[in-house]
Amino acid sequence: MTARIRVLWLAIKGSYWFYPAVFAIGAFILSSATLSLDRNSNTAWLGELGIIELSGPDSASDILGLVAGAMLGVASTVFSITIAAVAYASGTYGPRLLNNFMEDRGNKLSLAVFISTFVFCVNVLRTIRHEGAVTTGVGGDSIELSSFVPNFSLFVSYILIVVAVGTLVYFLHHIPASIRINTVLENIGRRLIHDIDEIYPDKNGAIVSEGAFSGQPITAHFAGYVQSISFGQLEDVARESGGRISLACRTGDFLHPGMVLAHWRSDDGPEGGSFDQNEARSAFALGGMRTSDQDLRFLIDELVEIGLRALSPGINDPFTAITALHWLGAATAELGQRSLNHKQPDDADSRVIRLHTSFSHYVGRGFGSMRSGVATSPLAASVALETIANTARVIDNETRRSQLMQEADLLFEQAQKALTGPDFDLVEARYRSVQAMSG
Repeated sequence: MTARIRVLWLAIKGSYWFYPAVFAIGAFILSSATLSLDRNSNTAWLGELGIIELSGPDSASDILGLVAGAMLGVASTVFSITIAAVAYASGTYGPRLLNNFMEDRGNKLSLAVFISTFVFCVNVLRTIRHEGAVTTGVGGDSIELSSFVPNFSLFVSYILIVVAVGTLVYFLHHIPASIRINTVLENIGRRLIHDIDEIYPDKNGAIVSEGAFSGQPITAHFAGYVQSISFGQLEDVARESGGRISLACRTGDFLHPGMVLAHWRSDDGPEGGSFDQNEARSAFALGGMRTSDQDLRFLIDELVEIGLRALSPGINDPFTAITALHWLGAATAELGQRSLNHKQPDDADSRVIRLHTSFSHYVGRGFGSMRSGVATSPLAASVALETIANTARVIDNETRRSQLMQEADLLFEQAQKALTGPDFDLVEARYRSVQAMSG
């Protein structure tokens, strides 16, 4: 259940309605508070201090009506521009990148500021009264009202207007900046490196992975991608049942009914004890698409997708692929310097064994997946070989360095079949140089 709540919360934060809804509620509360001050206190001090010119009912109504209409129009324009940018990015960089733009806080906060300013102005506008205005009471009697101009609320609306104008300037800069390919790749690369540090914080490499085991299977009841796993909930299930749980899947894997999520084994032996399968199963959240939560491979795949699209014959942009290779190299270097074991030193009594992902798997997922496209471009192939060599140079583990150099060998072998003439000579010279540096 915890995993499903986590996925739901991430989906809510990634939606376009969350921030505007929260800001709109906040604007309504703020307007109610400022109106209460206007009703219960003397706001003449605003005019005495020269902060604003105190307005009459007509001018106050005109100002608030104008601002409310303008904010609604700007919000509509902002939403249209955002959708156009998202459509462009999805078509150019790949549909997998759609989530990155949907989760962009700058776009959602900009929309939220305009909508909240509109809500504030409308709520204040409805309270303005002219002298002698008549309304109908509860008993049907006519009641003559006195003039009311909420000057303090009007002052707050001026502040919100200034904020909205600043937000519009920011938005007009943010949209073109956010869809630049270098910015897109940088955001993915930095997020990948950050997630590597979160998932594999240990750099000493001294932890030995505990091997997986077989036992009573915990099977999936639904088809979908594993979006999130609640490891704390699995720990509780294992402790309460007096057993251990060994995962048989990773976040990002696709499962269908009957496939094994994990195995449970009692401390008393293979045949002893029992446990609540449904409780253990609820620790896995399955959905219709992969997410970057707990899944490094998703972000690696995004870099690979952009690189391969850039190298496709229809686009033929090796420089974008080179940028993707550089960030892939930086992430691979981080992985190469870490213990790829989820179990931490202070988790000596952990009863959940996660499925191990090897360094060679990450190398193949990144550089290996791009190999076929990179090998067709002499420029990209040369940079890929250089990136692999630079990555290997900062890794102390000899086994991992050799795995990287094996990828360089495979890339050169692929380039032999894809390139000829001077193009191949360029790649071969770089490959020989890399071999010499690796010693």
